[in-house]
Amino acid sequence: MILIADSGATKTDWCFGTTLCHSQIIQTEGINPFHQATDNINQILRNGLLPQLPCSSSDIQALFFYGAGCTPEKASQLTSLLTQTFPHATIEVHSDLMGAARALCQHQPGIACILGTGANSCLYDGVKIIQNTPPLGYILGDEGSGAYLGKRFLGDCIKQQLPAELLEELLKEYQLTLSDILEKVYRQPMANRFLASLTPYIYKHKQQQKVHLFLTNCFTEFFQRNVLVYPGCHQVPIAFTGSVAWYFRQEIEEAAQALNLQTGIFIQSPIQKLKYFHLVKKAL
Repeated sequence: MILIADSGATKTDWCFGTTLCHSQIIQTEGINPFHQATDNINQILRNGLLPQLPCSSSDIQALFFYGAGCTPEKASQLTSLLTQTFPHATIEVHSDLMGAARALCQHQPGIACILGTGANSCLYDGVKIIQNTPPLGYILGDEGSGAYLGKRFLGDCIKQQLPAELLEELLKEYQLTLSDILEKVYRQPMANRFLASLTPYIYKHKQQQKVHLFLTNCFTEFFQRNVLVYPGCHQVPIAFTGSVAWYFRQEIEEAAQALNLQTGIFIQSPIQKLKYFHLVKKAL
């Protein structure tokens, strides 16, 4: 039995099975070793994951974990925790970016991009990540992410770069004042999540000409500042995962086309393609 995990801040998708036809996906809370204590992670594994598995932990022969916060140091710590829960499994812990690269590109060269609350990208040679533009977070970077779109959209609305009715409707729909916005962005924690929470509103209005232009400009900045720096970027497909990529595919493809870039597949979540990456040989 193989266990595959794709973990973000709020949830972890787990796929267990032996072949593509005999596999199942379940969910637990998110696991991020950079932000969570050992006891918290153990609780999620023992109380959230194990009761959902149709087999005992000793039946898991291999475990592949992909997640945010899995830096080399934290990956080693998480490997130790997973080994305690699954003592008979060979365990690999990788970054969420490696998970995206394997899901999007499989065993072929390409550029893999994550556009969700945050943003990231890498040049992948079919086996390993060979170059990564530092995303730098939503203040210094993260172009094209949900937090970046929200930040830019609020700024453009308040500074009258977009129609006034967009700001009026947003304040009413989210029950906000300008003072509330400043409080949430500059004084309260998780400002990136607040900013990203505005993307459904942007999506609802994306057919408006000025909003459409705003979006294509934001995604053009993503390509210019993150993708065009990769050698050979015009010769390989650029594939995407994440909620922002999924819902704004049309605008992303338009921005890419204007830069003579070739887009690849778009997936909402990596777990289905990771299942293919790890289980396809078992199915043949």
